[in-house]
Amino acid sequence: MNPFRRTISNGPSLADPSNVLSPMDPLWRTLSSGSSLAELYRVKKLFDKAEPLYVEALNILEESFGPEDIRYNISVNLNLEALGSPPHPFTNWKVGATLHNIGQFFVMRKKLEDAQICYERALKIKRRVLGHDHTDYADTMYHLGMVLYLQGKIKDSEALVQDSIRILEDGGLGESTIYIRRLRFLAQVYSKSNQPAEAENAQRKILHVMEVSKGWNSLDTVIAAEDLALTLQSIGRLREAQELLQRCLDVRKSLLPEDHIQISANLLHMARVTMLSSSQLKKKDSCEAISELDKAKDLLGNSIRIAQHVVDKLKENGKLKNHKSSRATERERHAALVILLQSLDTLGFLEITRHELLKSKGEHQPFLEAENVLRQCISSFKEFEEGGSIYANSGAVKVEYLSCLKHLSSLISDSTLQELNEEIERVKIELSQSHKSKTSSS
Repeated sequence: MNPFRRTISNGPSLADPSNVLSPMDPLWRTLSSGSSLAELYRVKKLFDKAEPLYVEALNILEESFGPEDIRYNISVNLNLEALGSPPHPFTNWKVGATLHNIGQFFVMRKKLEDAQICYERALKIKRRVLGHDHTDYADTMYHLGMVLYLQGKIKDSEALVQDSIRILEDGGLGESTIYIRRLRFLAQVYSKSNQPAEAENAQRKILHVMEVSKGWNSLDTVIAAEDLALTLQSIGRLREAQELLQRCLDVRKSLLPEDHIQISANLLHMARVTMLSSSQLKKKDSCEAISELDKAKDLLGNSIRIAQHVVDKLKENGKLKNHKSSRATERERHAALVILLQSLDTLGFLEITRHELLKSKGEHQPFLEAENVLRQCISSFKEFEEGGSIYANSGAVKVEYLSCLKHLSSLISDSTLQELNEEIERVKIELSQSHKSKTSSS
């Protein structure tokens, strides 16, 4: 039987709140040394060794003070700040707090059912002792909401996260970093459950707080505005989206180097919105639709130029630095490569769309430009893969690579088509296996 499940089966019993352990108490020393060793195992990712130590500490507390206690002040070093909790060096070692922390530990291990049980019990204790409006109660509520979201229980997750945000608002924390983090997550939940209007409202709240607290001369405000723009894009409000993205681009150019990858990504977003505008125009005015595609092509050309420069620069930097630095460089290169592949694939699709529009007007052109761009996309991936990057098997990179392959396969009919289709099937299988592996581990 899982020792944690045995622990939570204990019946309710409130302890005397006057019970406080002294650092000289042998029990305190046992708890402190046990948690320190558990922390060491956790840092080394020896989770099977860490887990029983956490559970043992909880058992000791419950046997000494009762399973419903939350009110003693035994401080030990326990940093299980998973899923975005604000960092702090010490956590009060109490039954309620310990259950919360063990819940975080289980989330790290992707044992979501055990994490849910921990959080639910911690929430019950904190509600009884601290009350419905306490921020510590709201913190556990938020973490439980995140676990439910990971389990696909979207509606239950949504309700909990909303309540945790309301408690922060009522407590005067409506401009805090924690508040913004939770609002961002709530917007993600809304998007997942196909509630774009609610997602937009949450993102407008975030942007308002950023504008008031930091102004527009801040990348935090830019990121909030960009998130809102992408939501507006998804619901077809293209002009508003384009205006916000243009403002984001202007601010980024004033704050960042001209070849920064964020500028490349911003240009890519703007190009996609412009392409959607072209799609809306093609039935009404094909000439205007082509003009919009030309604007998008210019944006994509600049995005590709910057992203390629970043990828090449980071590749050279990685050769010159030590192993630890090169891993960080590889992460940056991976992010830049995703933007590069997305931009190249989008440009390839743009050329296909442009060809079809010209054909509808009686103009016939070969797919040469589209084919060249898509082959460049594939070559960029192959270079990354053959270079032995630690992120060569990244799902994000392979998704973009697969999209390039599919677009290219729609253009060619020569002897290479069979080889291309075989590669498409191989990548599909790899992505499917990766998805199943992640699902089974959670």
